[in-house]
Amino acid sequence: MRALRIDAPRATGLCDLPVPAPGPGEVLLRVARVGFCGSDLNTFRGANALVAYPRIPGHEVSGTVVAVGAGLEDDRDAALGRRALVLPYTACGACPSCRAGRPNCCRDNRTLGVQRDGALAEYLVVPVAKLISAPGLDLDALALVEPLTIGFHAVARGRVLAGETVAVFGCGVVGLGAIAGAVARGARVIAVDLDRRKLAIARAVGALEATAATGAALADDIAGLTGGDGPAVCIEAAGHADAFRACIELASFAGRVVAIGYAKAPLGYESRHVILKELDVLGSRNATRGDFDAVLAHLATGRLPLDALISRRVGLDEAGAALAAWDADPGAVTKILVDVG
Repeated sequence: MRALRIDAPRATGLCDLPVPAPGPGEVLLRVARVGFCGSDLNTFRGANALVAYPRIPGHEVSGTVVAVGAGLEDDRDAALGRRALVLPYTACGACPSCRAGRPNCCRDNRTLGVQRDGALAEYLVVPVAKLISAPGLDLDALALVEPLTIGFHAVARGRVLAGETVAVFGCGVVGLGAIAGAVARGARVIAVDLDRRKLAIARAVGALEATAATGAALADDIAGLTGGDGPAVCIEAAGHADAFRACIELASFAGRVVAIGYAKAPLGYESRHVILKELDVLGSRNATRGDFDAVLAHLATGRLPLDALISRRVGLDEAGAALAAWDADPGAVTKILVDVG
């Protein structure tokens, strides 16, 4: 089979590998679609500290079951021809996170395409327990579910309630997932991003207001949109220290701040905002099976325009060049979808 491999920073190539065979409890997927994630871009750039080279990227995957391992011959979840997405995380079951019932932040988690080779290949073996199907969703939609779950999980971490105002900083796919997740709970969303192209997509996903302002102008915009109170919840999905500080400074009294993005610089925020406003400052990592179910339920309503999220579709032969183009112009890309078939 063919696979795309990142051999070193900014060096990609197609390689030939044996088709893997499913073991007991596993299925063989014919991979259909793989979405490029920001973590894949960082791997391409040499900026992903969790990755060792060479690495096959990809954890946003949909495919079709074409073979099953021993013990699954009569398992309906492993039926040949079944279309499914893949839950790409592992959990050790023994670390403090797992013991607390939060396997999404397992200390020893190994995500496809990050700590282990990923899905950007023609075939992929996965445990049947990692398959999730949804009748009525096509292969494109199934591949878009996982990145949306990251934002939905952040919304769950922030305990967003109907009628609250939520500000989402960063309107890539993860931020768009947070917007959609907050809208699904009945919240009012303010989208914040420097790129007005992404703000237009944020409005299509459900944000009622949007701003590209920074600094004092952003504070004025947020104050004007919230009657001076600030958002009840601020979600940082940009991975920038400035955005995190803005979340801390602009969140309402008794508000919540949820951080998804990895900032590339020390945050340097003033603790007085956290203390005086008694903020809850929360991290958010990966997603739970419940977040996948919440995304699938929202997609079933037909309210999320998935086509608006897809910036470009490419074949496997073009996938390396597509990563390089994304690296050169990040603002032009929301989601690159690779048609592996």
